[in-house]
Amino acid sequence: MSAARPRCDETLAWRRLQERFRSEGAAFDLRQAFAQDAGRFERFSQPAPHLFADLSKNLIDAATEQALFSLARETGVEAWRDAMFAGERINNTEQRAVKHWLLRAPRDAGDADSVAVHETLDAMLAYAERVRADAAITDVVNIGIGGSDLGPQMAVAALDAFRKPAQRFHFVSNVDGHELDAVLQRVRPEGTLFLVASKTFTTLETMTNARSARAWFQRQGGRDVARHFAALTTNVEAAREFGVATTFGFWDWVGGRYSLWSAIGLPLAIAVGAQRFRELLAGAHAMDLHFRLEPLERNLPVRLGLLDVWYRDFHGFSSRSIAPYHSALRRLPAYLQQLEMESNGKSVDAHGRPLAFGTSPVLWGEPGTNGQHAYFQMLHQGTDRVPVEFFAVRQAAHALPGHHDLLLANALAQAQALMQGRADAGGHRNFPGNRPSSFFVLETLDPASLGALIALYEHRVFTSGAVWGIDSFDQWGVELGKVLAGDLAQRLASGDTAGLDGSTAGLLRRLRAGRAA
Repeated sequence: MSAARPRCDETLAWRRLQERFRSEGAAFDLRQAFAQDAGRFERFSQPAPHLFADLSKNLIDAATEQALFSLARETGVEAWRDAMFAGERINNTEQRAVKHWLLRAPRDAGDADSVAVHETLDAMLAYAERVRADAAITDVVNIGIGGSDLGPQMAVAALDAFRKPAQRFHFVSNVDGHELDAVLQRVRPEGTLFLVASKTFTTLETMTNARSARAWFQRQGGRDVARHFAALTTNVEAAREFGVATTFGFWDWVGGRYSLWSAIGLPLAIAVGAQRFRELLAGAHAMDLHFRLEPLERNLPVRLGLLDVWYRDFHGFSSRSIAPYHSALRRLPAYLQQLEMESNGKSVDAHGRPLAFGTSPVLWGEPGTNGQHAYFQMLHQGTDRVPVEFFAVRQAAHALPGHHDLLLANALAQAQALMQGRADAGGHRNFPGNRPSSFFVLETLDPASLGALIALYEHRVFTSGAVWGIDSFDQWGVELGKVLAGDLAQRLASGDTAGLDGSTAGLLRRLRAGRAA
């Protein structure tokens, strides 16, 4: 499969898109597009499982989208998608299958790993219910980093309305001791459950924090490490040596940024309960079926992934802003940063050949309306055009009068203003407009809709990566810094700067200044 995989810039559709951009795309005007097509909203919006997407305020027309569908077919997106769902080893640099979708599939999925998946899921959810029922446990501290932190942290915040009020949740990821210290000052050893999330039980940041948490627990009089620590890992022996008796594992076909659905989701399962965790999985599975079965023309992840290619490689947009108009989605931008930038931030294709085009944009953002009073000035009047993605939830989870309508009005107004603009001869109050955005509507922010939204973005990233011909499921770029950090940690202790470049040696000496020999 990998050997026959074509790359986008080697296709006829790519050349046709280049011609189309020169003739139509570069000068495309959204205001004219709406004036000329009364059905534009209906043509470029669609429902998908648990959400609705309006793509009509994007710099695209029907002919361009059809050319992008041709690009998807020429690059084998459908065949590559089917290979993933068939369990083929599409992560070619690590020779691994990519089966995070199996974690949310029903028991009768027909995959050889399905039985083990559901046995682990049942055991994990049973444990989550025991923790929820334990009145002595008032605080749950998740210690992990990357995918072992960003997914659970985002989801626990997003579903806070469903959380058991008697229990508080804390997330420690940074090796900076200030973060762990701040959490430890707010908890009591007898009321705290620590979850150590590390697939190998060797992750430097995670294990440093875990050892410090265990030392604090014992200094504070904690007597039962086995009861107050659990591990989300496949290295059961290392966890046992640490003092952990309760472990839940997962598989090498689950990438870290795709692991929320696995045992890594235990903090969320404790927060919202087993039934709602299963609803999260069901929402994601519904989006899996949509991606797997819908034709390209009505396949929302495919349409979004192709739009990303159009913006990145033809318009030259190098970033995208994420604007969730719901405070519970405040960690969504950070979560999507890892999902997309770690997956598609590559400069070589799946065969190791250098790329002659851009891949992942930079993702960034904050919840609305906070972002409006921070960086929206640049979005409206800056020299760069940055596509914006708005997220709105139709039904609020609170009863405060007036707030939600004002929030929704702001989201609608910002999208409208970006597109329409406003002329001003003096310049300072001129809004150029014609700035693209997408608008996503969830009926409610609940486990099912959150699961569908996350899966939508997973498959969107898959689509753009498939078109670009890259391996979206490895992340070798994080390795070099880890290796160098181990060496420099020893040098900070010893003061040895031999063989270092001048800058690193100078900084190391300054950081060591005043230390006792």
